[in-house]
Amino acid sequence: MCLVDCIDSFKLHRLYQPCLLTVEGLTELFNSMLKIYNTLTRTKEPFQPRVAGKVGMYVCGMTVYDYCHIGHARVMVVFDTVARYFRYLNYELTYVRNVTDIDDKIIKRAIENNEDYEKLTERFIEAMHEDERALAVLPPDIEPRATQSIEDIISMIKTLVAKDLAYVGTNGDVFYAVNQFKDYGRLSGKNMDDLQAGERVDIDLAKRNPMDFVLWKMAKTNEPAWDSPWGFGRPGWHIECSAMSTCCLGNHFDIHGGGMDLQFPHHENEIAQSEGATGEKFVNLWMHNGFVRIDDEKMSKSLGNFFTVREVLKQYQPEIIRFFILSSHYRSPLNYSDEQLNDAGSALTRLYTALRGTIVTSNELIDQDYKNRFEQAMNDDFNTPVALAVLFDLARDLNKAKSHEPQKIDSLAATLKILASLLGILQADPEAFLKGSGNNNADNKTIEQQILARLDAKTTKDWALADKIRNDLKEQGVILEDSPDGTTSWRRE
Repeated sequence: MCLVDCIDSFKLHRLYQPCLLTVEGLTELFNSMLKIYNTLTRTKEPFQPRVAGKVGMYVCGMTVYDYCHIGHARVMVVFDTVARYFRYLNYELTYVRNVTDIDDKIIKRAIENNEDYEKLTERFIEAMHEDERALAVLPPDIEPRATQSIEDIISMIKTLVAKDLAYVGTNGDVFYAVNQFKDYGRLSGKNMDDLQAGERVDIDLAKRNPMDFVLWKMAKTNEPAWDSPWGFGRPGWHIECSAMSTCCLGNHFDIHGGGMDLQFPHHENEIAQSEGATGEKFVNLWMHNGFVRIDDEKMSKSLGNFFTVREVLKQYQPEIIRFFILSSHYRSPLNYSDEQLNDAGSALTRLYTALRGTIVTSNELIDQDYKNRFEQAMNDDFNTPVALAVLFDLARDLNKAKSHEPQKIDSLAATLKILASLLGILQADPEAFLKGSGNNNADNKTIEQQILARLDAKTTKDWALADKIRNDLKEQGVILEDSPDGTTSWRRE
């Protein structure tokens, strides 16, 4: 992108002033621009929307046949944070995240449960929304479902067949003819000859080419099915996203996101289908978040290291999970372990402790230096670990201000809370978070009673009893915070 494009895109007209056309001015311009890593080009690019001031973003959502796991939570939190930041930058964002509510896994699970597939998917869609709310994930603007998009899916397949990019196989299924799309493999960097060689070990005689993939599956007995020009059947997985994304955002839009595991073949197939059908470029920028690993091993049900969001929420407060996800850059692997979650809890406690006792009354008190540092981190491909480091510096200065510069408290507290809101954290009442339930059995009323008993013991100079009460509480995960005036507050460890 040339400098003029950058200036036009970000409306930085002040850089036309001769006094600012310097190395320092250009550096300031570059640092103030949002740059995003594009999987398609393998580079970090200055973001330039197709339409000034507007962003269209589509993210592949969940296939709803089971509860959401930690990998799903990462997708939810990462792209929720991206959406929050776009809106902070005053973009008019349309965020679309689909629901796959018909596919082989859903049908298989419904049969195993002896349950209607629609009841199954509704149950897990509601569970998914509950997990989102727990993790402070804001709902997408549009949440299309595959079963509500059948007409659009059939229309796209008809177009592909008419263009000789798709054909009816010998088994009645409709397949995409991969060899007919010249740029197949450019997103994943895979070579067609190598891919075909790998596929020949498992040749499907219904296809013309082993790499061809299904667009429409002919119905089997007692399976959900819809009428189509090729008979009763249902859509393949890949075509669902092509139809839903283009119907919601247009043939050509700004950003497509999802987990790194979807890069091939799902997103590669989306490009082939969409660009083949419309004749237009599909997406400008592809974003992929990294894998989740469990104790440095790949998360897998077969390895017995598979954790649902609900299981983890039984041990940790929801905000701790969100903080943990944001503590790694979204493109990096995320290693899940009790140690990492405990560290996240301790770190979040430090931030809430700094906010404890402060009252934020205005959003106009924001500290410009910290705001600039935070934006610089987020503008660098949504670098949340660096953004969190800025918040810790803020918390340190806020703690110092409580003792030495009380006139700065309001501004620093407001800045900490406002910037943290862009990450979806520190929005709870500090007392509620610090005294919130952990994996201990002590309820708040019992803790308060023990603190009063300790106060009585100290009054009567029964130091042994006072120490015992303190130690008993510590064993229950309760930390007392004393001052010369007595126990001023407490928190859970």
